Amino acid sequence: MSKTNTTIANPEIQETKNLTTTSIGNGGELHQIAGNTHPELTTNQGVVIADDQNSLKASVRGPTLLEDFILREKITHFDHERIPERVVHARGTGAHGYFELTHSLEKYTTAKILTETGHQTPVFSRISTVAGGSGSVDTPRDVRGFAVKFYTSEGNWDLVGNNIPVFFIQDAIKFPDLVHAVKMEPDRGFPQAATAHDTFWDFISLTPEAMHMVMWIMSDRTLPRSLRMIEGFGVHSFRLINEMGESTFVKFHWRPKAGLQSTVWDETVKIAGADPDFHRRDFFDAIGAGDFPEWELAVQLFTQEEADEFPFDHLDATKLIPEELVPLTVIGRMVLDRWPDNFFAETEQVAFCPSHIVPGIDFSNDPLLQGRLFSYLDTQLSRLGSANFHQIPVNAPKCPFANHQRDGHMQMTHPTGRVAYEPNSLAKDAPREQPATGFNSMAEPVAGDKGRIRPESFTDHYSQARQFFASQNDTEQAHIVAALVFELSKVAHPHIREAMVGHMLHINEELARRVATGLGIKDLPAAPAIPVAVQNLPVSPALRLIDKMKDTLAGRVVGILIAEGSDAKTLEKLKAAVASADAKYKIIAPQINGIHLSDGKEAKVDGQLAGSPSVIFDAIALVLSSESAKKLERDMAAGDFVRDAYSHLKAIAYDAGGEILWNAAGINKDTAVTSTDNVKDFLAAAKTRQWGREKLVRPLL
Repeated sequence: MSKTNTTIANPEIQETKNLTTTSIGNGGELHQIAGNTHPELTTNQGVVIADDQNSLKASVRGPTLLEDFILREKITHFDHERIPERVVHARGTGAHGYFELTHSLEKYTTAKILTETGHQTPVFSRISTVAGGSGSVDTPRDVRGFAVKFYTSEGNWDLVGNNIPVFFIQDAIKFPDLVHAVKMEPDRGFPQAATAHDTFWDFISLTPEAMHMVMWIMSDRTLPRSLRMIEGFGVHSFRLINEMGESTFVKFHWRPKAGLQSTVWDETVKIAGADPDFHRRDFFDAIGAGDFPEWELAVQLFTQEEADEFPFDHLDATKLIPEELVPLTVIGRMVLDRWPDNFFAETEQVAFCPSHIVPGIDFSNDPLLQGRLFSYLDTQLSRLGSANFHQIPVNAPKCPFANHQRDGHMQMTHPTGRVAYEPNSLAKDAPREQPATGFNSMAEPVAGDKGRIRPESFTDHYSQARQFFASQNDTEQAHIVAALVFELSKVAHPHIREAMVGHMLHINEELARRVATGLGIKDLPAAPAIPVAVQNLPVSPALRLIDKMKDTLAGRVVGILIAEGSDAKTLEKLKAAVASADAKYKIIAPQINGIHLSDGKEAKVDGQLAGSPSVIFDAIALVLSSESAKKLERDMAAGDFVRDAYSHLKAIAYDAGGEILWNAAGINKDTAVTSTDNVKDFLAAAKTRQWGREKLVRPLL
C-alpha cells in the first residue's frame, strides 16, 4: 500500500475530517487510518481491526473464507438490526407464475431447469425498492430488487438481483456501511427512501468504486413507469457445470415483454403524492385484467479464457459485460399470472437466498456474492425468527426433501423414529447422500496467499462509468445531470459536493462542468488521484433506456377526462380505439357519479378528477361539452390535468369542448397535441414521450 498524509486546510470541514492519515489499497480503495481524534476501529470483542475494506480470501481472487470472524460479526449484526421488517427491500410487490425454458443449455449445465425445454416450472417473484421502509412510496429514485424463486424438480433456485446490472461496492464487508449511509440519518430519522442527503453522498464520495453505479442510479433506470417495464439482472457471474465437470461462466438477464419505460422526475414526485401504491396497484390491476407481466430470460456465456481478455475483471460487481462484447442468448420466459392469496403470508414471508442453487449451477469468487451467500440466510433467520422458515409454504420446495435437521422454533413437520443423524444403522428409510445426482461444487484450484487484499484488476473505477454516460443520448445525459444537481443540492457540506464533481472529471469533463454550473461551483475542484488510467471504452447502445421503449400502447393507460354533456359518440370512438391498441382507459370526471353524456345516459366514471391526476396515465384525452369546459377553466385540478400531461411529455387529444380547456391552460400545441378526429395520430404519439418538447418546459442543464 502507498500511504499519503492529507491535511484538510478548509476550516469549514476541519471539524468533521480533522487531520487524517489515509492509504490506498491494492484495488484502489480508500483506507482511513486511526489517529489524532479518530480511535481504533474494533470488533464487538475489542479486537482492533486492521482492514475494514476487504474480507478475508483464500487468495487475491479466491473465495471468501468462513473463518473471517470480522466479516461474519459485522454482517450478522447488520442482518439483525431490524425486526421483523427487511433491512433493505422492505417495500415489495410479489406474484406467482411460471418459467418455461425455450432453449436448452445442456452443453453447459446439468441443471434440469436450464436443460428441459417446454416444461413450466412454478416461480414466485418479488420486485422491491431498496432504501425505504415497508410503508414508503413505490416511486422514489431507487434501485429495484428483482428476485425470482424457481420451485424446480431438483430443489429451489433463488436468482436474487436488481434492475441494474452493477452494484455500489466490490466487497460484501462494505454492505453494512453502504446501507447505513443511505438509510435515514440516525440522529434525525429522515430522509425516508432517499439518497439526497449528506451521509449517502459522503460515503459515495469516499468510495470511487461506486461511480459506475452512481451513473445508473442517477439515470432514468431508477424512475420506472411500471414494475412490468424494468429489466432484471443477476448482477454477479455464476458458473454452469456440465456432465464432464466443465465450467462456463454465466450472467443472467431478464428482459420485459412490455419494453422499458421511465417517468420524468417531476412526474415521479407527483405520482408519490397522488398514489403512493402506484407500482403495486399497476401490477395488481394488470394481473387482474389478464395482462400478465412477462420477461424473457437471457444469458451471457463465457469461458475463463475469454474472461482473461476482458478489459475489466468480471468478478468485480461494479462492472458489467457489454452486450456488444458477449451477446445475449434468450433461453426462456417468465410469466407472472397470479396475485398472492394473502400478501403477508407470501409477499412478506417469502425468503430469497443467493445460496439456494441447484446441481449444475455454482458460485463464482465475486467477493460481494461470497458475502451475500452468508448474509441472506442470516437475515431470514432474524426476520422470520426460525431456522424452519423453509417450511413456510411460499418458501417450501415443491419437490421431495428430507434430512436430519430437527426441532427449533416454529417446527411444522412431524419427524418420526429414533434416528436424527447419519451415518446410522438403525433406520431402514433414513435419507442418505447421493454423489451421482447430488450437488457438487466446481473443482477449482485455489492458490495464493491468504489475506485481506483486493486484486489490482479491481482498481479501474471510472472507465465503465464513462462508457455508460457516453452511451446515453442527449436527453438521457441531461436527466443524469439534472438528477446529480438535485441530489447534491440537498447535501449541506460543500466539501462533499466538490468531491463528487472531482470524481465526475474522470467520467466526463462536460458532465462535471454541467453539474458544477447547476450547483453554482465557479471553479472546478481537482480530480482525485487514480491508480490506473481511465479507458475510453466503446459506446454501448444497449445501455440506453429510451431506445428500449417498444412501439406499443400495450400495458399502458389513457386517461379520458369527461364532464356533464360530453359527446357520447366521441367517447365511444376513443374507448374502442384505445382498446384496439391493447391499452386500457380510465374515465375521469369532476365527480364519481351523476355524469350524463350527450345521449342522456349516465357515464361509468373510474376516478374523480382531483384524485386522478394525469401523472398516473400515459396519455390523456379531453372530451368535454363547451359549457362544462368553461366551468373547468376555474378548476385548478383540471388545469393541472392538462399542464402536467404536457409538461410530462405525453400525447393529448381534445374535442371542441376540450380545446376550450386546453386554451385556458395557455400552452402552445405541438404534433402530439391532436384533435379527437385524428385518433390514429393520437395513439401513435401516445406510444412514446415527446422528448423534443422537454426543452420547452424545463431547463436542461
